[in-house]
Amino acid sequence: MAVLTARRLRRSLLALLITAAVVLPLSAAAHPGIPAPAPAVLAPLTASTLDEAYAANRANAAEASRMAEAHGDRGRAAVDRALAGPSRTLLAFDGRGSGRVTEVFGDLAHADRIAVLVPGSDTTLDTYARFRATATALYAQLVRHAPNGTRPAVVAWLGYETPATISTTVLTPTRADQAAPKLREFIRQLHGITARQAHVTLLCHSYGTVVCARAASGPGVDDIALVGSPGTGVDSAAALHTSARVWAARGGDDWIAEVPHVSADLFGITVGFGTDPVSPVFGARVFAAGDGGHSDYFTPGSVSLANLARIVLGDTSEVTRA
Repeated sequence: MAVLTARRLRRSLLALLITAAVVLPLSAAAHPGIPAPAPAVLAPLTASTLDEAYAANRANAAEASRMAEAHGDRGRAAVDRALAGPSRTLLAFDGRGSGRVTEVFGDLAHADRIAVLVPGSDTTLDTYARFRATATALYAQLVRHAPNGTRPAVVAWLGYETPATISTTVLTPTRADQAAPKLREFIRQLHGITARQAHVTLLCHSYGTVVCARAASGPGVDDIALVGSPGTGVDSAAALHTSARVWAARGGDDWIAEVPHVSADLFGITVGFGTDPVSPVFGARVFAAGDGGHSDYFTPGSVSLANLARIVLGDTSEVTRA
């Protein structure tokens, strides 16, 4: 009983902090300006230009590392240097500001099952290792369970400026509205790269679910999974106007459950994201996510990771329901 009470108290306090950001803005410390080169100029992305793009982006990351080191930011220099490693396969890289990176796991050109991970708040180049860990865990799960002849790939898409968790921005759709056209364009590019007619699944976490909701009406997406969602900004899955199957899950210890699922207009600004995607009224296919917390959906061995992999691989009859 004491453990349950402590969990509820912790989740309530976290929810209170986020909700308070509406009236008491608390911005995360901004990363100081770090010099970095402009992104590499690439040929249009196709199967035949992938290796060229990977090499150009690694070279750009290496230059960004040198510039960050000269600027005195050893932390960012180390992040950029790791991304410049010879085994890294970067579809995109921009070391300026909070940074952008899109990384591939697997043989994208020949993949027929592609998962695109869309992250939530506080995901930047400086915290990218955490996001990358979710991608590697998912890719390992997919490879382990893919049927013979199935070629999975995972893309970690940090293609937008994510909001800070404790900020006014995280409770408004502004960043999602800016990100959605970029995500739609990226999905279009994906279909131009793959040699097969690939099945594309968007796996969206936290604020990333708002981004995916804004991009859902675009073509080329077969499944959308929303995990740890604060809401999507619409009242139902049907209101996403997508032909993709819409899935949703929330872990038993995810504090996002304590955030009010409301949407209101405050001084001309929409605050909050409305209906809970795991509620029956939303109409998503709700699947089990176990007892994990907000950052546990891709933990190796977890119920949620197993179900996410089944969705990506098309084993939907094996997905365990909540």
